[in-house]
Amino acid sequence: MSDIRNEPRTQSVRRILNPRSIAVIGFSARPGSPGQSAIKNLETNGYKADLYLVGRSGGEVDGRKVYTSIDELPEGIDLGIFTLPAAGVAEAIEAGIRRKMGGAVCFASGFGETGTEGKALEQKIIAMLRGSDFALVGPNCLGFTNILTGLSVGLFAGPKVERIEPKPRSAVAVLGQSGGLVGHIRQTLAARGIPVAYNVTTGNEAGLDLCDFIDFFMDDQTVGTAVIYTEHIKRPAAFLKVAAKARELGKTIVMMHPGRSAKGAAAFQSHTGALAGDYAVMRTIVEAAGVVTVNTLEEWADVSEIMVHYPKPPTKGTGLITFSGALCGIAHDLSEGMGIEYPDALPETMAILETRLPDFVDAKNPADLTTVPAFEPDLLGFATKAFLDAPNFGAVAIAAPLGNTADKYLDGMIPLLAGNQKPLTITPLGDGRPMAPDIVKRIYDANIVLFYSSERMLRAVARITQHGQLMEMAAKRDAVKPFDKLPDLGKGAMAEWSGKKVLQAIGVATPAGQLCKTKDEAITVADKIGYPVVVKAQSQKLTHKTEAGGVIVGVKDKDALAKAWDDMHKNIAAHAPGLVLDGLLIEAMAGKGIELMLGGRRDPAWGAVLLLGLGGIWVEALGDVRLLPADAPEDWIRAEIMKLKTSKLLTGFRGTPAADIDAVVKAARALGRLMQTRLEIAEIDINPLVVHAKGQGATALDALIVTN
Repeated sequence: MSDIRNEPRTQSVRRILNPRSIAVIGFSARPGSPGQSAIKNLETNGYKADLYLVGRSGGEVDGRKVYTSIDELPEGIDLGIFTLPAAGVAEAIEAGIRRKMGGAVCFASGFGETGTEGKALEQKIIAMLRGSDFALVGPNCLGFTNILTGLSVGLFAGPKVERIEPKPRSAVAVLGQSGGLVGHIRQTLAARGIPVAYNVTTGNEAGLDLCDFIDFFMDDQTVGTAVIYTEHIKRPAAFLKVAAKARELGKTIVMMHPGRSAKGAAAFQSHTGALAGDYAVMRTIVEAAGVVTVNTLEEWADVSEIMVHYPKPPTKGTGLITFSGALCGIAHDLSEGMGIEYPDALPETMAILETRLPDFVDAKNPADLTTVPAFEPDLLGFATKAFLDAPNFGAVAIAAPLGNTADKYLDGMIPLLAGNQKPLTITPLGDGRPMAPDIVKRIYDANIVLFYSSERMLRAVARITQHGQLMEMAAKRDAVKPFDKLPDLGKGAMAEWSGKKVLQAIGVATPAGQLCKTKDEAITVADKIGYPVVVKAQSQKLTHKTEAGGVIVGVKDKDALAKAWDDMHKNIAAHAPGLVLDGLLIEAMAGKGIELMLGGRRDPAWGAVLLLGLGGIWVEALGDVRLLPADAPEDWIRAEIMKLKTSKLLTGFRGTPAADIDAVVKAARALGRLMQTRLEIAEIDINPLVVHAKGQGATALDALIVTN
């Protein structure tokens, strides 16, 4: 086994989570020791299969023999529970391999999450596991629980496991590298009445990793959603493979992954011992693969809960029903930051509502039912049904003063919900307001997701809708063919003139011009394309031309061009003595337009993405950039362009003409196709891409292509 293996070890996971024989290795009779805790967990939950103890002291404990060596154990034990210090783990693994043990869970810390010695010890363990059938959970983990069978394998003794009824796709599997966060989400979901089938902590993942367990969970008929916490995905290709499996089965993976900030990325070294890959690229790729990512612990729980009840995410906007006009206004204010949309109610939906609403109430979305439901409680159910039936609403959210008088509203609502597939959420006005247990049960039983905060409800609905819309666009992706007759890409950074030859070959426009070797040739080219012109120094080794004095714009005539030729060679000689130029690029001045940045990047772990943003220096100054997969279809690219904070500039701003967005989409699609089909390309940077008025195209003024 190695970190680059492609196939999941599903059978190993099955054997570990459902062991027919267990050996506690490193057992101590000392009260409160990890070995004693392991035994207590097994006995509390009625583990009846074969159980063996291995400890240095030997002897007998509670009628069980304590072996002094793993080599004394029978062959083929399914699971070892290592209650050993870090120094004894490697030896125990060697012995476990000899005895054909299925695998083990290792609680000990002191490996890759620590210093040089710990990292070396972990690498030694990984090398030992490679090629063997021994499957290790951990090290540096808190163990796991199979709630379906009542098996609890943990560092600390716990209460009896409350088993769940194994209904198809009714439960979640909770999985993560952090024992604390896994415990948090498990308890949070359980408190909301969400059945948890498995609870697994993977620690440093020297052996089994997220991919192995997720693949097993996807095969489990009881599990509909995998809720995961990860600090480092060790096998991106394998992770994307299990994500595809989940998507094909109609199951969901909801992922919490820290690292959006520099400090956040540095903080999660406790389990990985190393940072790998780029967070933004990772998130772009995994979301396109069907994984729902979240930003906060609250979102993690809220989104998971909705996806358990409604595994098919909405693709259209949200209908909001409330009894407060003020909340309608606040919801609109919150919409931009949350990314939630409230489509206008269709005429037919408005007509239905108007049959019950008084004349002074407007039928619209968000809908303020005012105080009428207090006197006509069935109106809430009537309006809810109308919104659920509306074809332009993907989900419906309700914020109402329910309290302990909610029965009168539920009586008129619940009978109308039969067969509903759209996410339906509800929150009582008054965050945290207690509700009677029987009312809460009625809400849960009706498949309504209950929140105690309006903002949390709307944020979670926004997130699942964004996921649904992303999946709708992702479904339009298709395979692409390589471009014909591309220029030689060479190796390393290409000079601008040669990079532009590549752009021309894929259909991206560049200014008229030519690479010139002599002053006379430059003058001939300039006469042909017309003044004014731009003069640029060209060399593979000169990637920052402006700083070297290698760009002169607005050269207006023959004499100015001759002077620019001489001045530029002097500038380059002073900046980089001995540098031999390919020549000077003479180009026509570009027409007016808005400067964007368009690029492609290949992450060594995750693959290729496209980048879109405001061009020139502003891309770095403002950070207004959108990332999307290299194989994104045109609709997806257009949607991302319009999500730029500066997208207003493209639609006609203060008298300026609307920009040719179609040309940007076409250029981005071509760039993505190139990144997909020429895997040696590591990076493409077009900055700026000048977007002209609608119908007039877009022009790449500068280009950098880097190959491996």
